[in-house]
Amino acid sequence: MVDFIDQTVEFVRQAKRKRTGRSPMAEVTLNSSALQPSPAVAVPMGSLPAYHAARDPARAALTQDDVTLRWDELEARANRRARLLASRGVGEGDFVTIALPNSLEFFETSFAIWKLGATPNIVSSRLPDIELRAIVELVRPSLVVGPDPARLPGWNVLPAGQVPDAALSADALPVKIAPHWKAMSSGGSTGRPKIIVDHMPAAWDPATGMLGMQPGDVLLNPGPLYHNAPFSLMHAGLFIGGHVVSMSRFDPLQALDLIARHRVQWVNFVPTMMHRIWRLPAEQRTAFDLDSLRVVFHMASACPMWLKEQWIDWLGPERIFELYGGTERQGATVISGTEWLAHKGSVGRIVPGSRLRVVDEQGGDCAPGQVGEIFFLPDAGRGSTYHYLGADAKSLGDWESIGDLGYLDADDYLYIVDRRTDLIVSGGANIYPAEVEAALDAHPDVGSSVVIGLPDEDMGHRVHALVQLAPDARGRVGEDALRAYLESRLVRYKIPRTFEFVDDFLRDDAGKVRRSALRDARMARSG
Repeated sequence: MVDFIDQTVEFVRQAKRKRTGRSPMAEVTLNSSALQPSPAVAVPMGSLPAYHAARDPARAALTQDDVTLRWDELEARANRRARLLASRGVGEGDFVTIALPNSLEFFETSFAIWKLGATPNIVSSRLPDIELRAIVELVRPSLVVGPDPARLPGWNVLPAGQVPDAALSADALPVKIAPHWKAMSSGGSTGRPKIIVDHMPAAWDPATGMLGMQPGDVLLNPGPLYHNAPFSLMHAGLFIGGHVVSMSRFDPLQALDLIARHRVQWVNFVPTMMHRIWRLPAEQRTAFDLDSLRVVFHMASACPMWLKEQWIDWLGPERIFELYGGTERQGATVISGTEWLAHKGSVGRIVPGSRLRVVDEQGGDCAPGQVGEIFFLPDAGRGSTYHYLGADAKSLGDWESIGDLGYLDADDYLYIVDRRTDLIVSGGANIYPAEVEAALDAHPDVGSSVVIGLPDEDMGHRVHALVQLAPDARGRVGEDALRAYLESRLVRYKIPRTFEFVDDFLRDDAGKVRRSALRDARMARSG
């Protein structure tokens, strides 16, 4: 095993010198508490289970549904699964689409793909057929793992639950490095999917943690692995020998129980999860020992100020962190809880490795406090961190936007206002749904809300709120009560003209919402 690791490291040195002449970690900008690249030589991602198994084979690597895999077990299973995938036609440089739920099989599959020098393309296991086919036709993978083959006629499909034959060897495979470590899917709700192909090769320094992770940490995964943050962060934790405790589906009580039971040190939530935890009865929420937690990150959607303040009061500002940025990695901002208290509402300042501009409609730089569109530029230049399949980036020269609106303060702290595509113009006034949703979600009887703009003959668009009430508030709280509550929090024109009460969760476990689908359904219903 040790000889294999030594050969692997030497392979990486030679391959990286030939390919770029730079450190193998040179393109990583979010990989430590200081968010700086490490000069150390990286190990191919497919070889990392062997690397950690050689050092402590019996240490826990993965826990899912109370089943734990040791590092030597993960290595053996991933090797067998890699040989299964190879027998189904997967080769070096290929894409392999993964459409699996959170599971041990998911992690075994991702490492198996890297072992073959291929790139995982991640999609939701619950995608409708039309969206799944659109992504597969765009990516053209050599294999799709997860769906029923009948859903994808004419494509090479390996359904979920396939256990590799025990006769397949569990020995290490030849060392390979995929040119792209991941290809995430996005935009399926519009009917025009795009694939974000990351330009970082599939190699990682096992001594270098991401976003405050430390080698050997216990990490909780509460989110769906088909979203970029859970996929990237949980694999990054494994890359440095961490123990990932993964949830099949988020449940607030179970999350707190797992943190206490496994002594979790690092977790990433989305604000929706934070909201559901905070809405637990105080006696339940405070019954768990969370002293082990060192880092609580949140990202992926806007966090209401009142909610963040509650979490900072509960756990302390030194443990709360926020990241803002896109899967494309053109740039990112980070802020600690301590900084946030001095710049409430901010998502932080730009991380070294890229630059940030806020631009007005004429293409000029906005003054402090002036709302405009946010643009990033990596230090290595446009296109250095990713490329799209099926889309083109919105650009201003070399600068690129992911479509968000915001402003900078005098100290260069960034504040997000909303998505440009979500902006509602009603009677000539700009209304940002995120602001209205934050005010609604602060109501003690509101579980979740989504605000959209619907056509209106008089105003152009009207503000329409979809509201999911807490179970004990249904039938008791109505739109008059919510409207009265909002009157002290929002200017009159921002208060929804119409309300709709729904029973289903409006956002998924990653905090994402399909506004366009919600809007289209209501417009179709009105004729």
